Amino acid sequence: MTPGDGAEERPSPAPERVAKVVLDSPLPRLDHLFDYRVPARMAEESVPGARVKVPLRVAGRVADGWIVGLADTSEAPGELSALDRVVSPAAVLAPEVWRLARAVADRSAGVASDVLRIAVPKRQAKVEQRWLAAERIPPEPVAAEPDEIAEALVAGRRIATLPTSHLVEVGGQWVGGWAADVARTAAAVAAAGRSVIVAVPDRRDLDQLEAALCAGPAAGLVLRVDASRPPSARYRAHLTALEPGPHVIIGNRSAVYAPAAELGAIVVWEEADAFHQEPLAPYAETRDVALIRQEQSGAGLLLLSSTRSSTVQRLVELGWCEAWTAPRGRPDVVLTPDDGRGGRIPSAAYQAVQRALLAGPVLVQVSRPGDAALRALRDGEAPIPIDAGRTAYELGRAFPGVPVVVADGDHVHDTVEAGPRLVVSTRGAEPRAPGGYRAVLLLDGARMLLRESLWVAEDCLRWWASAAMLAAPDAPVHLVGVSGDVATALATWRSEEFAARQLVDRRELRFPPTVRLASATGPVRAVEELLQAWAGAGADLLTRAPEERGERAVVRFPARAGKEVAAVAKAALLRHGSARRPKPPAPPPPVLRVRFDPHDPL
Repeated sequence: MTPGDGAEERPSPAPERVAKVVLDSPLPRLDHLFDYRVPARMAEESVPGARVKVPLRVAGRVADGWIVGLADTSEAPGELSALDRVVSPAAVLAPEVWRLARAVADRSAGVASDVLRIAVPKRQAKVEQRWLAAERIPPEPVAAEPDEIAEALVAGRRIATLPTSHLVEVGGQWVGGWAADVARTAAAVAAAGRSVIVAVPDRRDLDQLEAALCAGPAAGLVLRVDASRPPSARYRAHLTALEPGPHVIIGNRSAVYAPAAELGAIVVWEEADAFHQEPLAPYAETRDVALIRQEQSGAGLLLLSSTRSSTVQRLVELGWCEAWTAPRGRPDVVLTPDDGRGGRIPSAAYQAVQRALLAGPVLVQVSRPGDAALRALRDGEAPIPIDAGRTAYELGRAFPGVPVVVADGDHVHDTVEAGPRLVVSTRGAEPRAPGGYRAVLLLDGARMLLRESLWVAEDCLRWWASAAMLAAPDAPVHLVGVSGDVATALATWRSEEFAARQLVDRRELRFPPTVRLASATGPVRAVEELLQAWAGAGADLLTRAPEERGERAVVRFPARAGKEVAAVAKAALLRHGSARRPKPPAPPPPVLRVRFDPHDPL
């Protein structure tokens, strides 16, 4: 029967589309997009960002992946395999997060799926189903006070500055002035209808920031995405961040990957803190990821820190970042030399502590945690370097009747009560006191400066400044037994000038941040081959040493050569970066491993 004889024409089926899929695999040879045919029955659910399962042409295996794009045709040779199934129609991988993951991986010769495992939380099916079924209710508009920094960030500017230098009471809690500053700026950005991402080093910082935000006008917009949250809560926050904003997204280093509708600002607190160094491949630091995302998105960037690092100073000197004037009212720092009496606390500092205890708590910062030195003293063993426990014991004898609190990794105190007490704390573990400490005593500074690190002076200056900012506005801060540029920088609160001098020295020595570093560890032949290729890309050898099952080498190269150096490393990893695992108990063979920008490479 022909058309026109009364027969109905059947519509031809819609052509099947092609899904561009990134596989969830750490293997460098699989770090590219694969084309899969989208069956008609899956067409509606196959959206960019959806989780899928796809067949591999290896022993009938099925792999996890994400759809990152759709096309009408494919340039891949041969017939395409079809998607095995769409795990969920939820587009959990936002396009901007995929672009960021790809760029971060390429910069460090890494694998994009390694970044995505950090950026996208594990699926929680029940949470996702409820989210898909829920009605989308736009957030209420925010009415916030005008903020000069927020206006600059919404305009896409990049700013480096220092925070308010004393504790602030918000909602009945005492938090760092920096947290109040960030909360005020974030609320103003949200009032302009834009989202904010704030990344901080650790849980203590995050608790302070959350308290400050929840006491302000942006309380209903806060999404906490750090890994310390229950998996369901973290996944729920991730899904909410995918909705139209504005949102205020806060977390640790992984927060910088969070999806954010209408992203207006990225804020990084204490960008040089060691907790911002990602321990998982490809080991990208929060600051570097934030710089990439800022350039991709056009959002503003705020680098807020208690002291200026040489890395940020370099960005300022290059004109890439604006340096804004720090707030006034810094704590009064007294440089207190040892008085030759043989004790750890000079007489001037001792008298300051006596006076301060009449009014409230006193903070004593020390370098070593634990109480091994105290146990050695009590057991009559050979003396070892004094730690927090031994310091607390000695202070208890020097100030009888005054309570002594130890704060370190094993004794966690976020806050202490008001009233006379001595708080002995290692750096980074200092509790907050209502209204601030009546005196701060910074001990063991000379010992801290002996730590083997390329960044030791900057680290010490930041640790001391962070402790000093816990003092009450009129309280003295004594830095004991330290002199020179780093001590002067703390006493004058001119960390910018100190960072500029550090940068001059590092430029002469060709040390970071004026150059970039990369390390290679693995079999001698693979490392040697990579070193030769790196030399052709503009990198020169800094150090090389044998290891148990191979060797390790570190090279340095100018930032402008980074793309080529990373490409050379990726090619080497494709050849030597994986090996077939032998059956137990035989140990796995050594493989080539590459790390860019290691914090302490030597």
